[in-house]
Amino acid sequence: MSSAATSFASSSRRVARARGLETTGSVLGSTRLFSSTGPARADFTHVVIGGGVVGLATARALQSHAADSSSTLLLERHAQVGTETSSRNSEVIHAGLYYGAGTLKTELCIRGKEMLYDFCSRHGVAHRRVGKWIVGQTPEQREAMQKVYDHCEQVTGVPVRWVGEAEAQRLEPDVRARSGVLESPTTGIVDSHGLMVTLQGLFEDAGGVTAVGSRVVDIEALGGGGGSSSSDNLPGSGGYRITVEDVSSGETSTIEAETVINCAGLGAAEVHNMITSKAYPGREPMRLYYAKGNYFSYGASHPKASRLIYPAPTPGLGGLGTHLTLDIGGRIKFGPDVEWVDHPDDLTVNTSRFPEMLAAIREYMPAVDEASLAPDYAGIRPKLQYKSAVGSGKGFLDFHIDKEDGFAGWVNLLGIESPGLTSSLAIGDHVRRMFY
Repeated sequence: MSSAATSFASSSRRVARARGLETTGSVLGSTRLFSSTGPARADFTHVVIGGGVVGLATARALQSHAADSSSTLLLERHAQVGTETSSRNSEVIHAGLYYGAGTLKTELCIRGKEMLYDFCSRHGVAHRRVGKWIVGQTPEQREAMQKVYDHCEQVTGVPVRWVGEAEAQRLEPDVRARSGVLESPTTGIVDSHGLMVTLQGLFEDAGGVTAVGSRVVDIEALGGGGGSSSSDNLPGSGGYRITVEDVSSGETSTIEAETVINCAGLGAAEVHNMITSKAYPGREPMRLYYAKGNYFSYGASHPKASRLIYPAPTPGLGGLGTHLTLDIGGRIKFGPDVEWVDHPDDLTVNTSRFPEMLAAIREYMPAVDEASLAPDYAGIRPKLQYKSAVGSGKGFLDFHIDKEDGFAGWVNLLGIESPGLTSSLAIGDHVRRMFY
């Protein structure tokens, strides 16, 4: 068992012992034993669906700021938390360079970056403020970089600086940048697994309960039907009845919650549709689109880089280009590209895309050793629109974090892609402020 899995198991057993629960399988079979600790009319004050980094941060924020009589349950369908998008990304702490003024992506990325650096320092989560270079090869790319510089200088205040040719050659002799280098000194990297282990432990230490291997299969909004638009008469005004399947046994349990926070990531549209399809049959079902990113590891010691290297941004692109990132151990990986796929479980690296990725890499690292590149992993980014852009440009879509129209006590977090990891703590606090 990995150290991360051991930490997860240990923290789950600790909470189980504290509450007198079974220590194997889903905890849901025993939830009624401790429902008296929550509101009389529901088993839990809050149920957070989805145990990725955003769900963990949200659950912790709610549990940490709630009254003593309140309780929070985190439901995760997999055997442990953080096994989807949260652990299949570049593990970058983004600075907030690309996103438009007044957007949640800008606000929560910039605030989340500072919160994340502080959190990691206080709790011993491995991270490094390595910095990032955006490199250009053409006059058009230089123009795109200038727009990023102007946006940071005039709008967001995010630190950036131009790196001169001689300095660039001295610092990163293996990196090519024919039309300039723009540096982001506050960009960094983080051990996402360590971050999630820590968040789960803090959530459970504060009295929260994590139920892994627990798949939500149905949700019923209680209350409503009073003929008034008042929140007291909306669906959900009486809470929510949630049917959960124990993935290991196939058995189902029902729990009731006053509020539901949908942080289900790749499954967020499915969870959303569970309530809207019943209460409002005429509503168009929500769907997500899936942008797969393929990553390749690099096994050679040369050429190398000591910071993150990104190509100049392409407006309207579904990602930030095939870039060079480092893990905490200093190992290089390249990716992700953007491959639109039909299913969120398509996680096999598509090696047929390797020639295209290699060409993109050689634009800024021409001496890269092809034989030292190997398929590593793939991740899926949930998109609210087909071919939507991650940064600025046509097709840009912001995070959707809002109360569900026509329901009481339901909050949706939809399209939480990059910079979701960076923004996670700020997102959790943002959701918490909707309730407290």
